[in-house]
Amino acid sequence: SKLREEKSEGVEMMIVVDVSNSMLAEDFEPSRLERTKYAIDKLFDGLNQERVGVIVFAGEAKVQLPITSDYRMAQAFAKRISPNLVSEQGTSIGKALSMAMMSFAGDSDRSRAVILITDGETHDSNALAVAKQAAEMGVKIFTIGIGTPEGAPISINGDFIRDAKGEMVVSKLNESMLEEIASTTDAAYVRASKQSIGLE
Repeated sequence: SKLREEKSEGVEMMIVVDVSNSMLAEDFEPSRLERTKYAIDKLFDGLNQERVGVIVFAGEAKVQLPITSDYRMAQAFAKRISPNLVSEQGTSIGKALSMAMMSFAGDSDRSRAVILITDGETHDSNALAVAKQAAEMGVKIFTIGIGTPEGAPISINGDFIRDAKGEMVVSKLNESMLEEIASTTDAAYVRASKQSIGLE
């Protein structure tokens, strides 16, 4: 056997997935989260020299898979994404993006990207502060919004989620914030459609 050194050109990308309960809404078949997992699986299938990792978040964030070039393992971990991985509900985009920034290898000269997938109606000023940091570090944050600005009631297994007053909870997409996060880092925002989540 011979040892040889190869320089690879691939991107390092951290996929940051919202696993709050609203991602179980069924306005995307079979649910927003299941469609997202399917799209991530397809993405990992087509990679070659990239290194990938996965972070899940709701009210808190958690590294589900540290950066790796083992796509088979990445696919196995992506299949296990679920709201049960995070105990606290909410949409803490800022925390999740901070964790993504810390998860990149320190000495890498690869280009780096974060892909944020959320249906979040968050007004998280911390997220914009992290986006500015990312821009200074040369990291692009691409954002994908699942849902509609008008919002949709969240039905899980046929039951609508209601708030303390008994009113139906409506999950609205805060597109302006997702666009601002992306444009701050010179990246792009995509609104998912029923045909395509937008990872392409």
